Amino acid sequence: MTKRVAFITGAGRGIGREIARTLASRGMDIIVTDVNIDNANETVSLVEKEGGKAAAVYCDVTRLESVKEAVGASVAHFGKIDVLVNNAGWDKVEPFLKSEPSTWKLIMDINLMGQIHTCKEILPVMIENGYGKVINIASDSGRVGSSGEAVYSAAKGGVIAFTKTMAREMARHKINVNCVSPGPSNTPLFEEIGSYNEGIATALEKAIPFRRLAQPSDIANGVAFLASEEADYVTGQTISVNGGLAMV
Repeated sequence: MTKRVAFITGAGRGIGREIARTLASRGMDIIVTDVNIDNANETVSLVEKEGGKAAAVYCDVTRLESVKEAVGASVAHFGKIDVLVNNAGWDKVEPFLKSEPSTWKLIMDINLMGQIHTCKEILPVMIENGYGKVINIASDSGRVGSSGEAVYSAAKGGVIAFTKTMAREMARHKINVNCVSPGPSNTPLFEEIGSYNEGIATALEKAIPFRRLAQPSDIANGVAFLASEEADYVTGQTISVNGGLAMV
């Protein structure tokens, strides 16, 4: 059997980079997409140093045309896409009443519309090839809410609902569509959005039953399971990876 090919958005750093490394270690060829091509190339270098095969492709998930170009380049390079991991995300933590429409739009465009765009372009490729697994990255904020993240929570709740619907529509094609829902994670984005309150990490660690933030590898391992043959009969599911912070 030829190697599986995984298309990962936002794979230039953080959780996306760890997903790329983890799937590569399990024998997949990796398409590292990001709006920061330098970061994407760094991830490719890491994957290759660890014995994997990867290629960097520029992709702005907020623009359907950019996604279309990235998918075309990826299929031209690898011949197919077997696994789609919708990891790209962004947030700005602030009280909703102090937030601005321009911020709302950017949050929705990256976190929700980005996943809709990639599915629009990649699902037909999977249907034609007769195989596909989609893993959307949501957030537990989309399940239970999160103060200071109203629009982000709305976007991630939309991701969960979108995942369930796509799972129903794609089942006839035997394409699995699932969701990984991280809790608070130790990533560059968390450091950026948590800078307004230096005590936020400590407070969260006390609230999480496992007494630590998630590491990118924790999330990547959840993705790897859903991308594997062991999850062939799993679809439409949302798996929280949160150390027990929210049990829903």
